[in-house]
Amino acid sequence: MHAIRIGRHGGPEVLTWTALPEPAPAPGQALVWLGVAGVNFMDVGARKGGAPGWAAPTVLGVEGMGYVSALGDGVEDLAVGDRVAWFYHPGSYAELLAVPADTLVKVPDDVTDETAAAVMMQGLTANHFTTETYAIGPGDTALVHAAAGGVGLMLTQMVKARGGRVIGLVSREEKAAAAAEAGADHVLVSSGAGFEDRVRELTGGEGAHVVYDGGGSATFRSSQLSLRLHGVHAYYGPFMGVPSIPVTDLPNSILLTYPTVQHHVPSREALVTRTSEVFRMVRNGQVSPRIGGRYPLADAAQAHTDLESRRTTGKLLLLP
Repeated sequence: MHAIRIGRHGGPEVLTWTALPEPAPAPGQALVWLGVAGVNFMDVGARKGGAPGWAAPTVLGVEGMGYVSALGDGVEDLAVGDRVAWFYHPGSYAELLAVPADTLVKVPDDVTDETAAAVMMQGLTANHFTTETYAIGPGDTALVHAAAGGVGLMLTQMVKARGGRVIGLVSREEKAAAAAEAGADHVLVSSGAGFEDRVRELTGGEGAHVVYDGGGSATFRSSQLSLRLHGVHAYYGPFMGVPSIPVTDLPNSILLTYPTVQHHVPSREALVTRTSEVFRMVRNGQVSPRIGGRYPLADAAQAHTDLESRRTTGKLLLLP
C-alpha cells in the first residue's frame, strides 16, 4: 500500500508518495481501506513542524472515512464491510489504516462518502463551537472568521440552524458569495485587522455575542474589540500564531477561550452522540459541506499548496 509521508519538515515538496508495508489490526483495532481523507490546516502545521507530536518521519493526515476490511481481536460492534468515519487518527493519508475501533463511527446509509469525510473534523468543531463553547440562541450574533473556509461554512450553517445571525469575514471579494450562500447575513472583506468598527455598526453599537477566530495573531485584537460586554472570543488559530496579552487588557469583561474539539468528544459515548448530531443536521439539510477541491491522494502536495494560498473555499478532499 502507499501513503503520503514526510521525511523532514518543510514545504509541500516534502510530501512524498511512499510504498509501505500493509498494516495488520491489533486487538481493539479495525483495518480500514481509505475512501476519502480530509485536508486540514492541522496537517499543514504538522508538515511544517509547528504541531506537537508530529516528529518526522511520519505519515500525515488525521481525518477520513473508509471501509472495514478486517477486525482485530475484541472488536464486537463493527463488521467487515461497514462504512466508517473518524475525526482524528494520525496517519490518515494512507490507502490502508489500522484504526482503534473506539474512534470509528458508522456512516448512515444516506450520507455519502465525501460528505462523511468532510464533516468529521470540521463538523464536530463547529458543533463544539455552537454548543459548549458558546450556546448559540435565537437572535445571537456570531462573527465568523474565514467564513468561506471549511470550518467557517460549517459554523455559518450551524449558527443559522440554531437561530443566530452571522457576520462573516472573508479574505477576498470572490469568496463573499460562498459565505452568503451558506447563510451569512452580512459578509465583510478583510485580510487582517480593522473590522471592529463595521461589526459594531452592524450590531447597533453593541458588538457580537461571540467571535469564532481562526485568523491568528493579525486579527486577535480586532476580534476582541468586536465583542459586546461579556462576549466570548473563541480562538482556534494556533498554527497562525499565538499572541501574548495581559489579562487586564481584555476589553468589555469578555471571556477568552481556546476550544479543542477533543474536549467535545472525551468519551466513546460523547463521540457517538455528537457525530449523530452532526449527521442528523446533514440529513435534515441544515448542514451541507461545500467541497472546494478533490485531489488524488498522491497529489496531497498540491492540496496543501492550494490550501495555504487562501484561494480555496470549502473542504479539500484526497481520494485514493
